Amino acid sequence: MTQADKKRRSTHRSKMIQSPMIKVQKIMQKEMVREFLAELMSTYVMMVFGLGAVAHMVLGDNFGSYLGVNLGFGFGVTMGVHMAGKISGAHMNAAVTFTSCALGRMSWKKFPVYVLGQFVGSFLAAATIYCLFYAAIIEHTGGHLTVTGPIATANIFATYLPDYMPLWRGFLDEVIVTGMLQLCLFAITDNGNHPALQGTQALVIGILVVIIGVSLGMNSGYAINPSRDLPPRFFTFLAGWGTQVFRAKGWWWVPVVAPPLGAYLGGVIYLVFIGSIVPPEPQRPDNSKANEDHRIPVLPKTMRHQTDISSLTSVSVSPPSRSLNRSVPPLSDSIQIQQF
Repeated sequence: MTQADKKRRSTHRSKMIQSPMIKVQKIMQKEMVREFLAELMSTYVMMVFGLGAVAHMVLGDNFGSYLGVNLGFGFGVTMGVHMAGKISGAHMNAAVTFTSCALGRMSWKKFPVYVLGQFVGSFLAAATIYCLFYAAIIEHTGGHLTVTGPIATANIFATYLPDYMPLWRGFLDEVIVTGMLQLCLFAITDNGNHPALQGTQALVIGILVVIIGVSLGMNSGYAINPSRDLPPRFFTFLAGWGTQVFRAKGWWWVPVVAPPLGAYLGGVIYLVFIGSIVPPEPQRPDNSKANEDHRIPVLPKTMRHQTDISSLTSVSVSPPSRSLNRSVPPLSDSIQIQQF
């Protein structure tokens, strides 16, 4: 075999190897795929930190606390926003995604893409925590995986209503608490009002989640997010906790239904009571001297008030498809955040 033949074969082999890689790269660059993966990864990061903090509280006598759980979820949201804020907005919350679509600020065709990414990321996070804390779970329970009682461990992964709370009060609690979340998210990201300083939105949103947890989290565990509660619950069903994870007080559907309702109401309340009364800012002409020379009167141009926000959860004006709420101005050069 001549040297030229060897070179041709080597080139042909190289092209065969590169061709699938190029195809994969092209697929990965598609907008929907990028947003799906961004929601998956940001939700995974948030949930690993959050569920890990819960595992410390439940399993470690001196290693965890309720405050630690709030810090884990709060700053997990902050890390998720840094992970995907410029790609998908880092919603990390199906209730936030629903509100964005319901208010017409994002196309409904993106709703299943975002929610699927969030659900997959959350499920994988539950599996990760189960693997990391498996030995501690077995030691704590003696091998008996229970949903209720003194050695219950299903609450590491999903929320469960305490005995003193009837179902309807738990539903109301989730609606109000998620409404507070959405209300404050709009305020944090509304450039027409008094938003968080540029570059600090992720941190401020994380602090918001901590505040909600330490002040309003006792009654229902503040799921405030279908993507946070349902996939880990389904994982525990598969991992050995059984059907009781869906039967306990009939609670499982509340963190799926109540948060979207609460988030939508919170968004509407902000737009009606705050967004509609923020005074418009005049737009200065780019070339005032030229206008003056030609004696062309320049009237202040009213800027449309916007309320746009993934979170989770990154935030100049972003494309409508990437904003959570077109009424709130964007928080970053490419996309706004309105996450977890």
